[in-house]
Amino acid sequence: MKFIHTSDWHIGRQFHNVSLLEDQRHVLNQLLDYIKTEKVDAVIIAGDIYDRSIPPASAVDLLDQVLTAITMDLGVPVILIPGNHDSAQRVRFGSRQLKKSGLHIMGDLSAITEPVVIASSTGDVAFYGIPYTDPETVRNVWSEDVKSFDEAHTFLVNKISKATLANQANVLISHCFIDGAQTSDSERPLSIGGSDRVSYQPCEDFNYVALGHLHAPQQKGAPHIRYSGSILKYSFSEQHQKKGITLVELDKDGRASFTHLPLAPLRNMRVIEGEFATIIEQGKLDPHKQDYVLIRMTDRHAILEPMAKLREVYPNVLMLEKPGMLITGDQAMNREKLKRGELEMFSDFFEQVSGQAMSTDQQKAVKETIVSLIKQEQQA
Repeated sequence: MKFIHTSDWHIGRQFHNVSLLEDQRHVLNQLLDYIKTEKVDAVIIAGDIYDRSIPPASAVDLLDQVLTAITMDLGVPVILIPGNHDSAQRVRFGSRQLKKSGLHIMGDLSAITEPVVIASSTGDVAFYGIPYTDPETVRNVWSEDVKSFDEAHTFLVNKISKATLANQANVLISHCFIDGAQTSDSERPLSIGGSDRVSYQPCEDFNYVALGHLHAPQQKGAPHIRYSGSILKYSFSEQHQKKGITLVELDKDGRASFTHLPLAPLRNMRVIEGEFATIIEQGKLDPHKQDYVLIRMTDRHAILEPMAKLREVYPNVLMLEKPGMLITGDQAMNREKLKRGELEMFSDFFEQVSGQAMSTDQQKAVKETIVSLIKQEQQA
């Protein structure tokens, strides 16, 4: 059995008000090429297909084109789960009818023990999917008293484990945050306060675990428990990450081997640091001047209209930082502040306005409000 594991397409995403749809189409065409050349038996998409719960029409059209090309033109089945950026109800619309064409959308939490079984030359493989969910939803669907993301995920994985058959290979697909894995700035937190982490240990007995949510390609806990990573760089913190997809092969004994297949972006995402004049001169000769760029100027004197001049050589400058111009304050500290979550930022705002820190009860009320707003956005 040979299949491709991919995730975190985020179709329809904008970066600093620039649409990345053309960039996404470019790498998804490479995915189609890999499917042809590797002659895979299936394609797995582990969540965050869209970038938001109500995607623009252009994003829906691109996804329709790609899935049609895979399932209809190439005749390869696709198995996908919704992620935290997707609306599970919208993504799984028509899922029962779409099965007939080879598109398997595993978005129903109550049906997680029902696998998609695909035959291959090395035997049948059962694919089980856990769409993104939270403890409250698990309590409502399964009437199980789980309080944390870890308890909820462990319960679901154990439920699936009891349904697996010993005489076939079993693959788990999940959109979650394995504790200790490497994060990126472009990922939306699953909960407030770091309680979204889950344990890898319940997943160890599966032949392969295809994970989504984190954007850096990586394994966690065991070699066969893997994040494929996102198909593009979605923040400047990802500039050194090697984006791609994961080719997985299961032998007749269910042992998995993995190969990272790189995806070459239409425009890379880079951070360029130095003095203004030096950056301008190197930009004139840069063969990749169309890349998305963050410029970090080290000059200590004022420069008239630097962004306009920089865009003459780097048309896609999206951010400009001038740490050398700061008389007081710490640029790195400010950057760290921007990375913090909604609760921490509101706490800072409250303290600046009122002159005192929020009480425990106030923090609890604000946290509940933020969680409620995030859930409303996901379900919208």
